[in-house]
Amino acid sequence: MTSTTATIHSATAADAAAIRVTIADYYLGWYDADADRMARALHPELAKRGWIGDAEGALVLAADTRETMVEGARQGRGRTADPDRRGYTLGAIEVHGDIASANAYAVPYVDYLHLVRTDDGWRIINALWCRP
Repeated sequence: MTSTTATIHSATAADAAAIRVTIADYYLGWYDADADRMARALHPELAKRGWIGDAEGALVLAADTRETMVEGARQGRGRTADPDRRGYTLGAIEVHGDIASANAYAVPYVDYLHLVRTDDGWRIINALWCRP
């Protein structure tokens, strides 16, 4: 049996720029209560999961969909963050063909994002987050 290992390709300048725009739409759509911007960032099949502590301190899985994220942005849930602290820092972006991953640090989240290239551009399809 032959085993092969996929090679991670660095993002081209165009890929990296497009992925950065998608991630900006995600965070700034949330912080600015811009549901259209949030919707533009997300794949229709988004699976977003948070690994967070409940009221008793036990770790639980909190799930969101594209619909709940867009509605949360529309309702202004991201505006609860202190305006001086709204923002994010983007870490590494890795691209292989039509898939990519990125990590980001925001208030109050740490996100690991998976993106896919669609006919409409790069979209976030999976997100795993926790609080720092």
